[in-house]
Amino acid sequence: MASKVEICGVNTSKLPLLTEKQKEELFERIKQGDMKARQEFIYGNLRLVLSIMHRFSNRGENADDLFQIGCIGLIKALDNFDTSHDVKFSTYAVPMIIGEIRRYLRDNNSIRVSRSMRDTAYKALAVRERLTAANGQEPTVEAIAKELNLPCEDVSIALDAIMDPVSLQEPIYHDGGDAVFVMDQIADDKNIDDSWLEKISLKEAMQKLQERERLILTLRFFRGKTQMEVADEIGISQAQVSRLEKNALNHMRKYL
Repeated sequence: MASKVEICGVNTSKLPLLTEKQKEELFERIKQGDMKARQEFIYGNLRLVLSIMHRFSNRGENADDLFQIGCIGLIKALDNFDTSHDVKFSTYAVPMIIGEIRRYLRDNNSIRVSRSMRDTAYKALAVRERLTAANGQEPTVEAIAKELNLPCEDVSIALDAIMDPVSLQEPIYHDGGDAVFVMDQIADDKNIDDSWLEKISLKEAMQKLQERERLILTLRFFRGKTQMEVADEIGISQAQVSRLEKNALNHMRKYL
């Protein structure tokens, strides 16, 4: 993303940079309904969208998609910006653009979250921002839940649901020049010595069975089929499958 020059047909290396005076002049024309001034203003602030995009460059998202979403945030900021306040447009626009991109990433997350849960989470975030601004410190989940008149558990689950997933390959810190990744900090409870021994014992016990018994256990416990499905597949009755399965398991217990 960082090295991509043309995004959505826009040559980012040739984007203009407006001065504060130029922005003020364009705003006056925009107020009078000058659409050309509006387009010029948006085009002159695309560098702002581009700079914010780089914050999300490690998400593996398509640069063109993020750029378009960022432009939507920029346009929303322009439509809602009040020039009477002593605030620079960029100061007002940055959180709007970031919020739009984050909303897009949450809504298009590979981990699907229900609409109602997302709505609860967004309301909770809005309350958290309001209480933080009012009290000067971040509120507890209990305080947010009280404002929303919802159980604490519902608010907590909703906020956790929209958390951005972390890649196992994401570096945490560098130790002596070598990066330490998230996966390096996770214990492996599966591939331990006892697990290996169990797999070896199970494999050896399976080899002691007759071919049909081995097939039935494979279909039942490794492929998740029901006894009826196994019966249809190998051409015997469900009662026979049940009997052969029990005999096979009893036979295997002698070797495990």
